[in-house]
Amino acid sequence: MLTFVASILFLLAGYFIYAKVVERIFGINDENPTPAYTHKDGFDYTPMSWWRASLIQLLNIAGLGPIFGAVMGALYGPVAFIWIVIGCIFAGAVHDYFSGMMSVRHKGAQYPTIVGKYLGKNVAKVINLLSIALMILVAAAFTAGPAELMAQVTPLSFITALIIIFAYFLVATMLPVHKIIGRIYPFLGAVLIFMALSIGIGLFFFENPVPNLTVSNLHPGELPMWPLLMVTISCGAISGFHSTQSPILARTLKKESEGRKVFYGAMIAEGIIALIWAAAGMAFFGSTGGLQAALDAGGPAGVVNEISSTTLGTFGGILAVLGVIILPITTGDTALRSSRMMLSELLKKKDTSEQASPSKLKSGLIVLVVATPAFYLSTIDYNFLWRYVGWSNQVVATVMLWAGAMYLLQQKKFHWICSVPALFMTAVVSTYIFYAPEGFGLPYDVSMIIGGIIWMAVLGWFITQVVKSKSVKRNRPVVATEAS
Repeated sequence: MLTFVASILFLLAGYFIYAKVVERIFGINDENPTPAYTHKDGFDYTPMSWWRASLIQLLNIAGLGPIFGAVMGALYGPVAFIWIVIGCIFAGAVHDYFSGMMSVRHKGAQYPTIVGKYLGKNVAKVINLLSIALMILVAAAFTAGPAELMAQVTPLSFITALIIIFAYFLVATMLPVHKIIGRIYPFLGAVLIFMALSIGIGLFFFENPVPNLTVSNLHPGELPMWPLLMVTISCGAISGFHSTQSPILARTLKKESEGRKVFYGAMIAEGIIALIWAAAGMAFFGSTGGLQAALDAGGPAGVVNEISSTTLGTFGGILAVLGVIILPITTGDTALRSSRMMLSELLKKKDTSEQASPSKLKSGLIVLVVATPAFYLSTIDYNFLWRYVGWSNQVVATVMLWAGAMYLLQQKKFHWICSVPALFMTAVVSTYIFYAPEGFGLPYDVSMIIGGIIWMAVLGWFITQVVKSKSVKRNRPVVATEAS
């Protein structure tokens, strides 16, 4: 239990101390008008209070990610706490802050546009396809689960439930951000927090205490921690999906100083939620073996339902069911909204006046383009979908960190706050794709070697960028001034 409590305190310290360091390095200026005012259209660009934006950001980036992922990551034991704390403070929250604030500085630009500006057009082309594909996969993965549960607890069939959910998606995605997202999602974000805090308090009354720190791999299947843990627990540590969501709220900030609360703060809150559910998974079933048996029997949803109903009684059971249905639907909704915004930028579907609202017809057609494959993918195996979400999600995160590093490098600022976690995540994704069964399925040692070669190549590329940056600075002409 001591490790769990210390982990919570470290995350809070990360927000109150390191977030201010990140903010100072980025260099905020509240005199700069934000896109919410300069591009105000009453649709995507509209001013919103920081607390409302923070709750929406938390719900958008979280959903069931820090619950399901943390429960599955708990199979590795208390070492998961280390990854959540370090990953959240130094990688995930920095990633979310830069994806949001760089969007603010670039007129509310979407993630692929930001990547193109700092990593080049060729990288942007690949990332456009990858990020939109990720949005479709997320929408599908986070819709299939709720539809299955709706079919179990209501007279509706699975397909009927899917149709209802996607009908909601089409309506919500085409409405102005303040109509549904701005009014309802803050309340749902509060539900997510209440649910986590209730379980967090219940942890102190579990029959089995939360285990204290050990770096031993306790996974019952003896799967290697590196790099699987870093992909299994993404939401709560670092998740590329967040870089596609931050621009939604970047278009609503009233001033730049709100970015620390909305982007960095929401990620820290998600990290705390992930810690709570990871701890619950480790303690409730007595061992990682007991947790594995529960996952085999009912999946992550069954584990969440059992923990909630036992800890909180009937009310907890109802809350768990509602959470498993509503929270992923909200994530799917904003995933499609992000993909609509990305395609709008990619296809330059804008009116001649930047102040004008997007055409309803154009918005509807763009939504259908991404909703149709998402609907089809929702009908296939959930576990298959989730495997591909994991790796592509972390690739998107890695690229965003590199974009942040290049931004700081060009601004002659301390790039290490982005480049170090970018190097770490490069190693993760480079190794994972060659070892994982959904990738090449190569032997572990071979995957480590190939991943190491790719990592060295990327490191070499970045060193050349640093050298070029210093060369430009050194060769810049100095304007002499005459002393008065």
